[in-house]
Amino acid sequence: MNKQDVKITAALSGAEGTRARAEAIAASGGFEAALAEGTLPQLAELSLSEALVLGLLKQGTRKYLAIFGHGSTDLGEVLRIYTEAGVTQTYNFRNEVEMAHAATALSWHYGEVPALVTSIGPGALQAMAGSLAAASNGVGVWHVYGDETTLGEGYNMQQIPKAEQALYPRMTALMGESYMLWRPQALRDALRRGGQKVFAPAKAGPFYLHLPINVQPEVAEFNLASFPARPAFEPLAPEGEGAITRAAELIARTDRVVLKAGGGCRGFDAEIRALARAAGASVVLSPGSTGVLADDDPLNMHVGGSKGSLSGNFAMEHAELVIVAGSRAVCQADCSGIGYPRARAVVNLNADAGDAMHYNDTISLLGDLGAVARRLTAALEARTGDPGKEKWLEDCAARKAEWGAFKAERLALPPQVDPVWQAPVLAQPAAIGIVSEFANTIGAVKYFDAGDVQANGFQIVADSRSGQTYTETGASYMGFATSGILASAIADTPDYVIAFTGDGSFMMNPQALIDGVEHGLRGMIVIFDNRRMAAISSLQLAQYGRDFRTNDGVAVDYAQMAGSVSGVLSLSVGGTADALRTALEQGQAHDGLSVLHVPVYSGEEPRAGMGSWGKWNVGNWVEDVQSRWLRQSL
Repeated sequence: MNKQDVKITAALSGAEGTRARAEAIAASGGFEAALAEGTLPQLAELSLSEALVLGLLKQGTRKYLAIFGHGSTDLGEVLRIYTEAGVTQTYNFRNEVEMAHAATALSWHYGEVPALVTSIGPGALQAMAGSLAAASNGVGVWHVYGDETTLGEGYNMQQIPKAEQALYPRMTALMGESYMLWRPQALRDALRRGGQKVFAPAKAGPFYLHLPINVQPEVAEFNLASFPARPAFEPLAPEGEGAITRAAELIARTDRVVLKAGGGCRGFDAEIRALARAAGASVVLSPGSTGVLADDDPLNMHVGGSKGSLSGNFAMEHAELVIVAGSRAVCQADCSGIGYPRARAVVNLNADAGDAMHYNDTISLLGDLGAVARRLTAALEARTGDPGKEKWLEDCAARKAEWGAFKAERLALPPQVDPVWQAPVLAQPAAIGIVSEFANTIGAVKYFDAGDVQANGFQIVADSRSGQTYTETGASYMGFATSGILASAIADTPDYVIAFTGDGSFMMNPQALIDGVEHGLRGMIVIFDNRRMAAISSLQLAQYGRDFRTNDGVAVDYAQMAGSVSGVLSLSVGGTADALRTALEQGQAHDGLSVLHVPVYSGEEPRAGMGSWGKWNVGNWVEDVQSRWLRQSL
């Protein structure tokens, strides 16, 4: 465009002006390039809806996941024009919870932060419910909700029927951070605050933008150059050497050291591995940090906590010093606060001050996990460790071998006759192990749904690096895996993803089958069907000796259900390991979405489960756990 074109672009209004600006951005290759070249005017009269699209574009958000309604028609029209120009991409969905999970996975797995759009009312409430997964796992996502009008002309359809202002923003503010755009000119501040939340280096999360229905089309003058760019945060570490030196000296002179690698360690594989070796520490993983140490690494004691593992919980129980790295001490990861009964001190590497001081007797090393870990490793490498560390690691290695044998026996368990299926079928650990091994062989990424599949899964997976498995243990949201794999239909460079889900979790969001075909997903859903909520059944049996109301007598042909969606390859899997392996190969060869229905055993055979190795402050265990917590000083 020449200078005359710029004047024309600035002067145009309505849909004609929106289209001209979208085409200018497309021709220049981006928002900032168009602004620099002058094909976009610095000052422009825009609707709030269009200004929001431009503001998010400057921060790198160009993908929108949307369920439009009467509360978002104006924003929808702007997105139509920008999507037709090739500037944005918009994907329609059938369920807001499903859509929220897909948005979370797109940001978490692929690092592409999208914007999710819903209307006012039940849609926004469902999207907010789904956003719990992002909030619990520290994943940044923009949530854009329609909201009631600002004139107070009477109740708006689907608003909360109460005569108070800003009720929806007050609810979303409890989940994360929230902003009501009462006036278009407040957008600059909203974008600045939102960018700081969704791109935060630690504890990122959803940011909720509320757009009143009548304010979306309101036109105002905006300075496009004033829209904030995506924030960049420099890695921070302690300023002096005092705390690093104290921590290194304490670690070096202590025999029994365990390093608890929380979910914040993901992506810091090299730093955590180097720190563990320098510290002479065994490493206990959280469900969300599998792969930070390779599965076969001698220092890897596997997961620890209320479910845990024989080796992981041994290391936690006998450690005298705990190095906490990137963990927020979730109750199940720390056995409800009694996971380290012999520990006398803690060294905590964390970017969050509150989490860094969760335990008493702590040397806190606040800052970027990688930067702090590298400094602590260097300090340890300059010291000679206590010779007692060798015996500690030998003891841990022996327990790791025991856990390996225990796990191998269960993964090799032959099919068992199930009372529901009335035929021999694989036990869930054996079936999960086969699918997990297949995923690793073909380089697929694994998503795990909540429930028994998830609990067995994080005890079984054998990852060599972080990012091979995503297990939503922050909220344990049923339906996350089935919905989350839709991100691979949206990502710029998608992985092949296999969703591991139970029959109950699958039914939370079967809409994903339709949306998967609609958006061209190539991936796989494996339904491990035991006709019950097995995780809760096993908990009830362990606590009270009886299970209650965790299953039903309704038979469902999930293969037929999935096969009714055109484009889905649906396979019913027989009860043998060979049948499952053959089905996996067939499913992976399909150029689209495949669904495998795998009946699994549920019964009294002890080798049909991976067991629980820790404590949890629930049910009839409460008195014992709280008594122990009261008596320990850490």
